[in-house]
Amino acid sequence: MAEYSESKTMPISSAGEKSTTDMNVDDERQLGVFRKVTQFLLRWGIETHGISPIPIEKRIDKRIYQMFTIWFATTFNIIMFSTGSSGPVFFSLSIKDSLLVILVVNIITCAIPACFAVFGPKLGMRSMVLCRFSWGYYVAALPSILNVFTLQSFLILNSIIGGQALAAVSDKLDDTLGIVIIALISFVVTLCGYRFIHWFEKLVWIPNVIAFPILLGLAGGHLNPSTYPAVLPASAAQIISFGSVVASVNISWCTITPDCGVYHDAEASATKIFIYSYLGFFIPAMAWDMMGAAFAAAAPGVQSWSTGFQDGNDMGGLIAAVLAPAGGFGKFLLVLLAVSTSAACAPNLYSFANSFMAITPIFARVPRYVFTVISTAILIPLAIIGARSFYAVLVAIVNIIGYWSTIFAAIVLTEHFLFRKNYFSYRIEDWDKPNKLPVGIAALFAFLGGFGMVIPSMSQQWYTGPIANAGTGDIGVITGSVVAATLYAILRALEKKAFSGR
Repeated sequence: MAEYSESKTMPISSAGEKSTTDMNVDDERQLGVFRKVTQFLLRWGIETHGISPIPIEKRIDKRIYQMFTIWFATTFNIIMFSTGSSGPVFFSLSIKDSLLVILVVNIITCAIPACFAVFGPKLGMRSMVLCRFSWGYYVAALPSILNVFTLQSFLILNSIIGGQALAAVSDKLDDTLGIVIIALISFVVTLCGYRFIHWFEKLVWIPNVIAFPILLGLAGGHLNPSTYPAVLPASAAQIISFGSVVASVNISWCTITPDCGVYHDAEASATKIFIYSYLGFFIPAMAWDMMGAAFAAAAPGVQSWSTGFQDGNDMGGLIAAVLAPAGGFGKFLLVLLAVSTSAACAPNLYSFANSFMAITPIFARVPRYVFTVISTAILIPLAIIGARSFYAVLVAIVNIIGYWSTIFAAIVLTEHFLFRKNYFSYRIEDWDKPNKLPVGIAALFAFLGGFGMVIPSMSQQWYTGPIANAGTGDIGVITGSVVAATLYAILRALEKKAFSGR
């Protein structure tokens, strides 16, 4: 395997912490105004490493099971509940149709972020640095910018869900305060860095695993499909559009999964990493998506649920209504469920900073904690505003994110499986050398061509393309990724001939 080396790089522990006596090469490249703050954080064991690849001799953490725990904790919470509930609420699907879509789409699409998770330990590169080996040094700024907006959008959605759940605990709390609390918890976890995030994610899923069967038990007879309010037969367009939302949520994780494995064992089996990661996504997605669909379908027929749900705009209110028969214990569980949404926020916030740093060299000289502060300051007011119309915000954001992230995944995976074929073919030391990386022409035109196909295939409240309007539903994630992969395969072959060695 090609190695990245840097003589000035200081020791890093297997968990990702640095020497508290010296700064590494990323820290030394920082703008002078941040040096003293960075030195202070280092003394407290807080990670300050930037986006340079982690050398193979530092990728030695043997706890590969953490590839399961981090993604299991990130997705086994009420955030996934909202994805499943959009089937009955937003797309007016029956519970049978919703569950079938959830099953099929999750089986297929959870494999994509799991594939990307393998890149972390094997190459030691963050996702937006990895993509330079297909997108090129300069063109890679495009997915980095898009990922900044993507992760900020997910942070907003996740904070809304957690804030609403906290607000449902007591009349003394409202959505605004709940959002602020979730955002600040996520900020603290992310500030501490890679090691603390993995430690936090190793524990935070426990309350959710306890609460899940309790929620099902308390729901009781209300989850009898024969008592659900009748819905009209679903069209193919409705089913496909809901499937696009589920797929978009799963696939969008691929832009961050490598970031959370860069200090783990480079010699570990790729198959083992994949399986751990796949199960970490698949199990929670199936459990919470299906619960969300079942509860949302039953809500109109249960007065207390319907009141708490507020026409589908208050996830926390619905869950609080389900837990209400448990009294004080139910409120305690709701607090734990709400706080656990920070488990999804922390990896997003961590990768938000990495993505910002990958846009341009000047941003790479700004330490991660600065971008973490900026993101938190932005998400709080936007989440407060977005909470007023949750489902419209959810579907619009998730679908648009899905369009570009599936194209991104198609290009990176086509490069890997068709042209590189193995992890040894990546010259990691070339990560910041424009003349050694692909030119980026193939990726740029594949992206434009893919998105050109997305537009007539998309179906949104504000625009429906002619293909989607013909009755197919929103198939943008499918057509866009297929066109992008095909174009990239052809153009990249030509690019390699024209620019030998790149």
